[in-house]
Amino acid sequence: MNRYVVLQQLGDGTYGSVALARRRDTGEHVAIKRMKRKYYSWDEAMALREVKALKKLSHANIVRLREVIREDDTLYSSGAGGGAPREPARRNVLLQVLRGLAHMHRHGFFHRDLKPENLLCSGPELVKIADLGLARELRSRPPYTPYVSTRWYRAPEVLLRTRYLE
Repeated sequence: MNRYVVLQQLGDGTYGSVALARRRDTGEHVAIKRMKRKYYSWDEAMALREVKALKKLSHANIVRLREVIREDDTLYSSGAGGGAPREPARRNVLLQVLRGLAHMHRHGFFHRDLKPENLLCSGPELVKIADLGLARELRSRPPYTPYVSTRWYRAPEVLLRTRYLE
């Protein structure tokens, strides 16, 4: 983690917290997620659904996994695209989110926790979907757990108690 300078905290969730950071050598701004749970082996860290999904999904509107760091049994992941959300044109934001979701769906993933806090805005022109911690592959075995940590929001498939996606 000594390659980064943390600039500000962006959010804190059930499984991790996200900070805006600057890479020391390039000056690039990235979002760094620090997982709350401890990871005692590299294999355990790389087996995370979020890491697996981000390694497979490369799209302009999905946060790009730059690196995974395991330091003192704490897991960090850095992704491109960060910053506090601004007020971009509503249509442009929606179009970018839908493009990112379409890419995820074409590649057999669904997000399960899409909300404003899980969108990273890098200026008004670029929106990226982040936090794929609850993402599942369509080919994974149902039933899908109805539990989602965000209490005030429920995805349609969770709200409608859909156990199987067709």
